[in-house]
Formats: sequence, C-alpha cells, structure tokens
Amino acid sequence: MAPWSGLWGGKAGGDAYRGTPVVVKMENPNWSISEISSPEDDDEDILAAAGRRKGGRTKNAKQIRWVLLLKAHRAAGCLASLASAAVALGGAARRRVAAGRTDAEAGVVAATGESPVVRSRFYAFIKAFLVVSLLLLAVEVAAYFNGWNLAASALALPVIGLESLYASWLRFRATYVAPGIQFLTDACVVLFLIQSADRLIQCLGCFYIHIKRIKPKPKSLALPDVEDPDAGYYPMVLVQIPMCNEKEVYQQSIAAVCNLDWPKSNFLVQVLDDSDDPLTQTLIREEVAKWQQQGARIVYRHRVLRDGYKAGNLKSAMSCSYVKDYEFVAIFDADFQPHPDFLKRTVPHFKDNNELGLVQARWSFVNKDENLLTRLQYINLCFHFEVEQQVNGVFLNFFGFNGTAGVWRIKALEDSGGWMERTTVEDMDIAVRAHLHGWKFIFLNDVEEAAASVAFWSNAAIQALFTDIIKCKIAFWKKANLIFLFFLLRKLILPFYSFTLFCIILPMTMFVPEAELPDWVVCYIPALMSLLNILPSPKSFPFIIPYLLFENTMSVTKFNAMISGLFQLGSAILSGW
Repeated sequence: MAPWSGLWGGKAGGDAYRGTPVVVKMENPNWSISEISSPEDDDEDILAAAGRRKGGRTKNAKQIRWVLLLKAHRAAGCLASLASAAVALGGAARRRVAAGRTDAEAGVVAATGESPVVRSRFYAFIKAFLVVSLLLLAVEVAAYFNGWNLAASALALPVIGLESLYASWLRFRATYVAPGIQFLTDACVVLFLIQSADRLIQCLGCFYIHIKRIKPKPKSLALPDVEDPDAGYYPMVLVQIPMCNEKEVYQQSIAAVCNLDWPKSNFLVQVLDDSDDPLTQTLIREEVAKWQQQGARIVYRHRVLRDGYKAGNLKSAMSCSYVKDYEFVAIFDADFQPHPDFLKRTVPHFKDNNELGLVQARWSFVNKDENLLTRLQYINLCFHFEVEQQVNGVFLNFFGFNGTAGVWRIKALEDSGGWMERTTVEDMDIAVRAHLHGWKFIFLNDVEEAAASVAFWSNAAIQALFTDIIKCKIAFWKKANLIFLFFLLRKLILPFYSFTLFCIILPMTMFVPEAELPDWVVCYIPALMSLLNILPSPKSFPFIIPYLLFENTMSVTKFNAMISGLFQLGSAILSGW
C-alpha cells in the first residue's frame, strides 16, 4: 500500500490525522487506492477507525458497491415520488383543460345550469394551439437533423421529396403567415408600450405621494371614550358580514366585528348567511345567539331563495325596515377580521364631507407565506393597493371598491341604484355607478384589515357599465378616465396584449422567424415592469422569476374573463360567490 502523506500540512507521525485505508488490488503493484481523512474528522472517528484496523477489518470494493446501491435506491425512491406528483398534477391540469373548470366548481356549474360547452371553448382553442405548435416544432427539428437549411435565396432552387415539401412550407410561411403575425406583433407592441407608460406614471404618482407624505386626514377624530356616544362623532353604523358555507372562519369574523371599538348602541351587526349546509347554518346561528347573550347587537339572516348570490344577499339585507335608522354601512367578508379601531379610523372621514361616498381600507393577509401561490398573489395585490388604489384615490377620488373592508354612505348606495345582480363583480359595478352620480372615494393605505385568504376576481358585464357611462351627464374627463383608462386600458387591453404577445406570438416566432419581435419587448421592458410590480413588497424579490411565469399563466385566465365579460359569454352573466 502506498504510504500516507499529510496533504493538509500534517506529519506522518503518530499525532497526524490518518484515514481508514481502502485497498484495491491491481495488476500493477505500483498503484493502490487509499481513503484519506480530512482535518475536520473527529478524534473519536479516528480512534474507531484505528480499532477496526487492529481487528483486521477494512472496507473493500464490495462494501462500497452496496453503499452506492443503497444511495441509488434512495434516489430512485425520490424520483418515483416526484414522478407520481407530476402525474397527479398533469391529470388535474388535463381535467381542468378538458372540462374548463376545477372539481370544486362542478357543483356551482350544476347549480347555475351553465353549459360546459361554452366554458370549454376557450380551453379547446388553447389545446389546438399547443398541438399545432408541437407539430411545427417536430417539422423544424426534422429539418434541422436532415440538413435542410434553406435560406430565402435558395427557395427557388429545385428540390425533391420531403425537402421540396419543406421548401413549399417556407415559401408559404414567408408569404402568407409572417405578414399577419408581424402586423399582430406590431399592434401588441404598441399596446404594450401604452400600458407600460400607464404603469410607470402610476408608480411615479406613488413615489410623489410618499415623498410629499400625502395622506387623507379626517376633519375630526372620534373620541377615545365610546361610553358616551353624545360626546363625539359616533353616527349609526350598520355592519354586514355576507357569508356562504364559511364553517372555518365564521367565528373569527363575528368575534372581530362584535369587538369593534364603537358605542354598542350605535352599531348593529348583520350576519347574512347564505349557507346551504344545515350544519353550518346551525353553527352560525348558535354563534350569533352566544354574542347576543353577551350584549352585542347582532342579528342573523338566512335567505331560502339565494337569488343574485352575494349581490342579492346584500340587496336583501338593505331592504330591512330598520336600515333607515343608520347612516353608514361597513362590509366585511367572512374571511376578514377587522381591528377594533376600524370604525374610529374610517367613519370620521365622512364628517363635514357630504360628497364622500366610500372609505376603503387596505387589506393585509395572514396566509401570504403559506405557499408559493399565495406569495405570488400577494405581490399582485400589494401593487394593486399600494399603487393603483392609492394613486387613483389621491388624484381622482375614484377607484374600484374591493368588496370588503370598506364603509359606504347609505345615501350613496341608494342614489346609485343599490346592489344589482347583473354581474359577478358587484363591487366594481356599484363603485362605477356611484362615481357617475358624483360621489367621491377615499383610500386609506395605512388602515390594514386582515384577510384570511388571497383570491382573485374577474371582469364581467362590461357592456352594461359602458352604457351607463355613455348616458351619464358627467365631465368629459371623467368619462374618458372611465372608458379609456379604467376599462379599456386596464381591464381589456392589458389581458389582451399580455395573452396574445407572450402566450401566442412569442412562441410562434420560434417557428416563424420572419416575424421579428424586438429583444427589448421580450426581456428589458418586462423585467423593468416586474421590478416595479414587486417594489411594494420588497421581501418578495427572491420570487421574481416565478412571478414572471405566474403572470404569463394568469394572462390566460384574465383574457378568458375579459372575453366573457365583454361578450357576456358563459358565467359572465351569472352572479356567484
């Protein structure tokens, strides 16, 4: 065996580190293999190795082979589990694409009577596009391996066989396919630049607000002592909690609302339960009874006919005879837990401001770090509240109502026609109609209310709102803002170009190189926009790459929602929870 040498400056004496030698016999006696220990080895390991050497036992090649086999078996097990998870995920995605809905939505579709054919048309188009892309990819790969590198100047040369067919495809592609794709590319690039400029202006407005420290301030604050309602500004407030089968969160939301720091005689809680599960109804009713026994002014309402879903639920609650005694209404979804001082920080803004119709608070999320999906959704919603809502509230006194964590002046709701069941986005619908009637909105970026979930909402019934905007007698700049910015640019153009440009044109340029897509459109501007989107949530910077993929994926859903809302297809004309 070859002598051991101290590779780390050690000596060959007894004090030096020595490893357990593994000897492999070879035909050439001048060669041997030894395992040398590192300086980090513990003294106990060295002594144990020495004891094994004294016993005459050493590791041989067969033992090493068994260790490697065990490690390979463990790695194979990990790969098998990953493969199983991938197969399950692929099966779920295949069912989603085939049916156009998740398994959880099947009951809703059955209840509304929606035709699955209508919902699956969009996903059938996606499948057809993927099949065509794979076929084109196969053709290009085959042409590459066969050496069919036909330049435009060589297309007129005589070729035979499959190469002739490929040359014909190249001529057809350059003459008929490329011009159409190039025209669509140029149009999407122009829309992309317009939308990027709008987003950049919004970010500059947000920076200006922070630099100037612009913040809505009430003219008078509610007094800290709520025992004497006559001592301060404590108007009558109606608090509504619409819910439907919220067995997991109803206790927290009811408890949070009942503990609001407001005179007990000056606010009433309405629990608007649309649950169809008898057990859930019983549990919520018992929870309401428990708080009634503790002195809270709270009532339980359940509708037998669930017409209009959430919008219908709110409309039904506002028809109660005692609502006329209240001046304001605060709305919280069942997964929200407002802070005790919520009413103290929002309601005072209404005093001596008769044009104010809505005060909207910002959301905070308790499950933002639960998984990758909630992290990515949190990035979008942070930008929505920090930039879009705040900038529109400061400079335009208008923004889309978020459906919860807001306080409405009841007179503003009544002047706007109340809650309507014509759309799935009743919050945006009522906000636009209130703005058309001259009511102003305030967004409080420093008042955060905790939400137990992160969710998305989609656009619908856009045509109905367009009609209201055109007929309404308001200033021209307000109509222009609603039509061109609020709806056309941010609700229609954004999902259209993002889906068309990055999900259709960008992949097709791989197969149609004659249609050129500038590098700055693919790389630089999207990177800049992503950085701007992620600035309101700086701790999410490590997720910027998954966020880009997430945005491309969500563009498909947003485009589908835009088409459904614009042409009132499928579920767009239905209202749902």
